[in-house]
Amino acid sequence: MSSSCRVVLVLIGFVGGIAVTATAADDKAGHQFFETKIRPLFAEHCYECHGEDEQESDLRLDTYDGMIQGGAAGVSIVPNEPDESLLLTALKYVDDDLQMPPDRKLSEDQIAAVRKWIAMGAPHPDADGKAPVPVKKVDIAAGRTFWAFRPPQPKPVPAVRDSSWTQTPIDHFILAKLDEQGLEPAPPADRRTLIRRATFDLTGLPPTPQEVDAFLADESPQAFSRVVDRLLSSVRYGERWGRHWLDVVRYADSNGLDENIAHGNAWRYRDYVIASLNADKPFDTFVTEQLAGDQLPAPTENRRHEQLIATGFLSLGPKVLAEVDEQKMEMDIVDEQIDTVGRAFLALTLGCARCHDHKFDPIPTRDYYSLAGIFKSTKTMESFTKIARWNENSIATSSQLEAKTAHDQKIAVQEATIADYIKRANAALLEKLGPGAELPKSPETKYDESVRAELKSLRDRLNALKASAPELPTAMGVVDAEVGDAPIHVRGSHLTLGKPAPRGVPTVLTGAGGVAIPDQRSGRLELAQWLTDPRHPLTGRVIANRIWRWHFGQGLVRSTDNFGELGSRPTHPELLDWLTLRLVRSGWSIKQLHRTILLSSTYQMSSRHDPDAAAVDPENQFLWRARIRRLEAEAIRDSLLSVAGLSDFSMGGSMLHVDNRKFLFDHTSKDETSYDTRRRSVYLPVIRNHLYDGFQLFDYSDASVPNGSRTTSTVAPQALYLLNGELASDAASALAARLRAVHDDEAVRVVALYRLTLGREPNSDERSQAVAFLGRFAASVPEEVAGTTAKACPGPEAIEVAGTGARDLAWTALCHVLLVSNEFIHIR
Repeated sequence: MSSSCRVVLVLIGFVGGIAVTATAADDKAGHQFFETKIRPLFAEHCYECHGEDEQESDLRLDTYDGMIQGGAAGVSIVPNEPDESLLLTALKYVDDDLQMPPDRKLSEDQIAAVRKWIAMGAPHPDADGKAPVPVKKVDIAAGRTFWAFRPPQPKPVPAVRDSSWTQTPIDHFILAKLDEQGLEPAPPADRRTLIRRATFDLTGLPPTPQEVDAFLADESPQAFSRVVDRLLSSVRYGERWGRHWLDVVRYADSNGLDENIAHGNAWRYRDYVIASLNADKPFDTFVTEQLAGDQLPAPTENRRHEQLIATGFLSLGPKVLAEVDEQKMEMDIVDEQIDTVGRAFLALTLGCARCHDHKFDPIPTRDYYSLAGIFKSTKTMESFTKIARWNENSIATSSQLEAKTAHDQKIAVQEATIADYIKRANAALLEKLGPGAELPKSPETKYDESVRAELKSLRDRLNALKASAPELPTAMGVVDAEVGDAPIHVRGSHLTLGKPAPRGVPTVLTGAGGVAIPDQRSGRLELAQWLTDPRHPLTGRVIANRIWRWHFGQGLVRSTDNFGELGSRPTHPELLDWLTLRLVRSGWSIKQLHRTILLSSTYQMSSRHDPDAAAVDPENQFLWRARIRRLEAEAIRDSLLSVAGLSDFSMGGSMLHVDNRKFLFDHTSKDETSYDTRRRSVYLPVIRNHLYDGFQLFDYSDASVPNGSRTTSTVAPQALYLLNGELASDAASALAARLRAVHDDEAVRVVALYRLTLGREPNSDERSQAVAFLGRFAASVPEEVAGTTAKACPGPEAIEVAGTGARDLAWTALCHVLLVSNEFIHIR
């Protein structure tokens, strides 16, 4: 037997979520149909490889037991359900990977006979009294007992041995676990460390010396609380925490995959996220707008546009835009949306149920296609024709629409003027040609010179009007499409369709009634309302855990994007539930949750190492000290620009160099995207398949998939990039110039350098070492080098630093040393 046939037969038998109810028909007509139409067919085409002497892939078709038991992969026929029987799928040749017999397709009459036989219940003389083959079903009731699928329950704050350490209920939960393990919390962090930690956590930037001084001078018990409030009210907060969320929603400014064209309006969604977090938009509203903003009432035009922009969440994923099979493309996009919604809001891998019941979590294939119906009823794409186009919604204002209408009217008037002029010119030409003459094929060539000149002038004015037509703004986003349920796709193939799955949500997470979706709506709004129900077991838990992870470097559930069976179990389940309920009770306020966390003794601990505690808890999962964390790629870049005094803090807008839907790579595969700017990193273009080097080296998120927990690596190219790259060296030059401009005394400059870069003053050894370094370095600079000038910052706005003598170059080198130091790029 051929290898292709073996591959086919291994695949036969997957019937996702459908129980086999094989019963034999007792009537003689059914048996006669089998004996006259089906058995001879199988004997001629199948028994050689699937008969008594040989059973390729453990599949035998010459006995009833063999047919029903199926092969290595399971059952091959589902009695009464021909469209869900993979044997029939193989015979029909509708799937390139599933074709049997492999040599040639059966005739249409033969295939129709097999279909009719299966629809009759697959009658067989040997079937009398045979019990149905049991098929393992997803146990929903058992699944609901899993910790993540049970709604969070209020628990009393635990008692601890020494409550003097606690400042918030968080501390009680943490200290209770430490007490159980016989561990002691680390002492509090010093104030300089604390404000640096909090400022980076909430804004992604280092504190200024003035901010540090103000905190040190404030001796009131509310001093740190005031710092937290100041940071949360800063617009820099939304840029920092917006970037966290953009990781989760796989934000990118290009499509990636086969056709890497520009998401020219994706920036509107990015700016929406930043503005929403700055405004402390309730998280339930934030979720609802992203899933169904187009279906929400809007009191103003601006709110309507904001809600439409929010639905860009569903459009941002990578798409195979040159896929010739349009149905496949549509279902692949739906699959990507289901996977993203599952990971982002539920921390579940729902996409694993596309081809079969989820192998580990209680998500049957039917539930997957219930969700698929919601997104298939959603207009994500304007066109599926190669190269496909994603949908964009108009966000034009009333005045912009009026201006466009007025301009279009001018164009129409000019076109009418030209048509009338040509009509009159043709009439004059006929009169000139004499009675009975016909208009030439190209009459304009016969016009007088003055007429042609006037016509050209009229057309030039028309072209100018068209060229100056106002372009109405649009935003990536979705609206409802033709509404309908999606059929189950057997083995995930759109070519093999089973029964429709009514639109809905995962059964394991619902009560007996499920979610009611009106016939005329896709169900996105109902999905969002279900997700944000305060009783939902996952939505609040997942975002509370994400926030904890972004503050502490590790979630209470370490697998932030997977709360399923293969994910981690919470180290502090009662604390996670307490945080979840606190979030919901506060009106889903993210900023309130920040305050609660940052004002705890747990957050304010130092990172002091304790060998005895490390022996008990080497991974610090019980939080006996603060974790030392390296800055993310964006924070490293933004910090370099900030301390050098180079930052451009303008907000919003696009930095792409090509228009919407245009290719980012030319025929030479050269990407002309520029990153020469002083703006914050959150505004730099995110180009799929070709990330900015500074992002790629420092563990930036994969912009094609949701990611709530970036990895942190330590590799040699990172050090080489900081030592030899333009970003750090230019920042060092600018920082040296900044210090020279403010301080003449080198000893004072050294102190200022440490305060700017590390947020602290140098100790006596560091001061003396710095001064000694300056002397040695200056003495080693050749004369021909000492007279050069240096660029002080990246980008087109670069300035030249004057006076770069040997001592100045030494200062640049000293600044560079601190900018690439471990202390600069780590938070303690």
